[in-house]
Amino acid sequence: MSEQSALLRRIRVWLVFFIVCLVLSGVTAFPLVTELRLAHEALTGWASPVADAFPGLLEWIARVREGLDTADARYPFLLYGTDWLAFAHLVIAVAFYGPYRDPVRNIWVVDFGVIACAGIIPLALICGPIRGIPFWWSVIDMSFGVFGVIPLLAVRRHIKRLEALTEPVTTVRRTLPV
Repeated sequence: MSEQSALLRRIRVWLVFFIVCLVLSGVTAFPLVTELRLAHEALTGWASPVADAFPGLLEWIARVREGLDTADARYPFLLYGTDWLAFAHLVIAVAFYGPYRDPVRNIWVVDFGVIACAGIIPLALICGPIRGIPFWWSVIDMSFGVFGVIPLLAVRRHIKRLEALTEPVTTVRRTLPV
């Protein structure tokens, strides 16, 4: 296997991993009410040792569940915002098909992803306190950016190596002054 083929394979493996994570993150934003009910039932049932170790977690899950249950019962249109969040994850995942197909030409999508991952941190630090989100939950949110950027930086590095291997060699012709 040539070095170019090996790089392309690594790029594609990382991109598939990243795309799958984006899709999973998006798909799980649709059934929030059910997910919070299941999380709350788990923390008050079979996962109660986790709740005992992290009492703030159970408190927060109960509060979020109450808010989502109320929104779902009285103001279901508010949950439409999380549907759009889910849709955005899915659309962004589709964008990464470009670098999968032609990494060198579409490296800008990877750069866009790196910028988006970096943007998660100020968003969580600014909007979290404004919305009353506990700091430890904002740290969890920020971890999506931190862990998301790791495969993207690996992909970017591999794309740059692939680009260097595939650049056409040009000869520079000097002209003499007359």
